[in-house]
Amino acid sequence: MDNTPKIKKESKNKIRVEFERAPLWIRIKSKFFSLNFLKNVVYVIFRYILLIGVSYVILNPYIKKIFGSFMSPTDFQNPKVILISADPTLDQYKYIILENGYLQSILKTFLIAASIALIETIVCALVAYGLSKFKFKGNSLVFLLVVATLMIPRDAIRHSMMLFFQCFGESNPIGLLLSKLDPNYSDAWIQGTFIPRYILAFLGLGFKNGLFIFMLRQFFRGVPDELEESAYVDGSNTFRTFFSIILPISIPMLITVFIFSFSWQWTDNFYSDIFFTALEPPGTAYDLVSKMPPTLTDMIKNIERKTMYQSTVVGTSTILIALPLIIMYCFLQNRIVQGVERSGIVG
Repeated sequence: MDNTPKIKKESKNKIRVEFERAPLWIRIKSKFFSLNFLKNVVYVIFRYILLIGVSYVILNPYIKKIFGSFMSPTDFQNPKVILISADPTLDQYKYIILENGYLQSILKTFLIAASIALIETIVCALVAYGLSKFKFKGNSLVFLLVVATLMIPRDAIRHSMMLFFQCFGESNPIGLLLSKLDPNYSDAWIQGTFIPRYILAFLGLGFKNGLFIFMLRQFFRGVPDELEESAYVDGSNTFRTFFSIILPISIPMLITVFIFSFSWQWTDNFYSDIFFTALEPPGTAYDLVSKMPPTLTDMIKNIERKTMYQSTVVGTSTILIALPLIIMYCFLQNRIVQGVERSGIVG
């Protein structure tokens, strides 16, 4: 039993009235020179210093890239220029867009990323629905293996994945069937293409698919079973129930998963390093970073700090590549937050 004396409402009002009637200097002293006030001031100062420091560490590289994108070759010859250009120009943006085929690269990357993200979203939704709504032997083990994929570093599977697709005809039934149907079949058709990424998406074996399955499973577990039971009573089968009832009510969650998948496919360099070992993916945003516009190359022939200017141009290319994602996030941030909250990842 709590024996702590409680202050009645009438006593609180009396204390407040007496405080208001006290002289001004007494009220200032009790309010601003108390131990509690000093604790709050120290806490606020510490919090703002911490937030400013963390923000600076995170934003400093982006600030340098943004300011550097407006620099001209003459700025790299000027020892007084550190961050802000003395002769600002848009030449880097201009020549990257015109000479590097920026719009074509962005369009191709968009089509590839969007198609793979759509496939992964549908496949992961099917897997997550089965794990959340169907009870079978090994259900928990399968889900445990899915979660385990989130803890495996991607470098640990890089070599095995590379060997798998380099020896595609010898390592899986699809390749063996193709080799029997076509005597001239060779694994070369799959190397240096985007086909492996589509195969991984269709099979639900993409590197981030474990996270998508986990998010969708948590969401589907919150869907009332009565919806499915009523559909089964009306004669609907499993797939019809999934596509006509479950998917429509899962749109916010599916949009979140699609955005995550699209973003990772857009900025991918893991699969590109594996499947395009001899050359960069042709005509994509990833390829855009490795190119130097011819006009800018001619402009820096006579400057001493060529390497620094080239790295600045690369930074400008990354800004242009990230720009569509930033625009997409500005319009869909509410959907992303809503989907993450419904997935149960945050408490």
